[in-house]
Amino acid sequence: MDLRIFTEPQQGATYDQLLAVARATEDLGFDAFFRSDHYLKMGDVSGLPGPTDAWLTLAGLARETSRIRLGTLVTAMTFRLPGPLAISVAQVDQMSGGRVELGLGTGWYEAEHAAYGIPFPPLGERFDRLEEQLEAITGLWATPEGDTFSMDGAHYAFTDSPALPATTQSPRPPIIVGGGGPRRTPRLAARFADEFNLPFASVERFVEQRDRVIAACEDTGRDPTSMTWSVAQVLCCGADESEVERRAARIGRGADELRSNGAAGIPDEVLERLRAYADAGAQRIYLQVLNLDDLDHLGLVASEILPQTADW
Repeated sequence: MDLRIFTEPQQGATYDQLLAVARATEDLGFDAFFRSDHYLKMGDVSGLPGPTDAWLTLAGLARETSRIRLGTLVTAMTFRLPGPLAISVAQVDQMSGGRVELGLGTGWYEAEHAAYGIPFPPLGERFDRLEEQLEAITGLWATPEGDTFSMDGAHYAFTDSPALPATTQSPRPPIIVGGGGPRRTPRLAARFADEFNLPFASVERFVEQRDRVIAACEDTGRDPTSMTWSVAQVLCCGADESEVERRAARIGRGADELRSNGAAGIPDEVLERLRAYADAGAQRIYLQVLNLDDLDHLGLVASEILPQTADW
């Protein structure tokens, strides 16, 4: 079982705070540091000092870490054109020595699009655009040096692109597709994804959506065992009950609510929750950390939980 640290910087974080979490992630033995790709806060928080760009952040972290995987969960395809996004991810892959992963989705948060002047098409069109973006990005990355890439889509067209820079990873950086959509999401995952992720869902919901993706893989002739299966859960762990309650209060949540909707409680409770997902087929869990200044939280999980999950 891989345990990854997942952050939400739009809630209020500087690059230096993210760097401290990424370095702790690496030093403590976690598999990866991921961040959301959002430009506007959510809920009753200040959001100060304002948003940081996901791929600029990861470019910096690529040079200031050496082992951990780095990526987005997930980049909204509405934020960037597929050609420049393919270039940015390939460059960060080079900068990291081949440690980057791209999570890509339709985008869903209409308010941030309005706040920053980003077009927000209807959902059906966003899925159409996502499919074309995935086709374009994978096509660009698969184009050998000296050849060119062309594509004539309904929304994006490429003419004789040199498809550079090349990625360090071969054949390309892993692509993550996720979400709970019953039809198009499984089909896109089966066609393009190396990993399928379902965030903040029950074990039962994970199994249901995993079965849909497996069926979509089989329909396209893909071996479902070639897919990595993952979930994301908010983390709130404490050495004792009082510490659990303090950590929950600091992120504006209740301890009991987090036990129902996340990986929360003393270490044995968190292990039980994670084990349930592992038994249901999850191979990787993203632990959403909402208080980025509480590095002791990561230390507790690294000492009490990480060793227990290594052989799952």
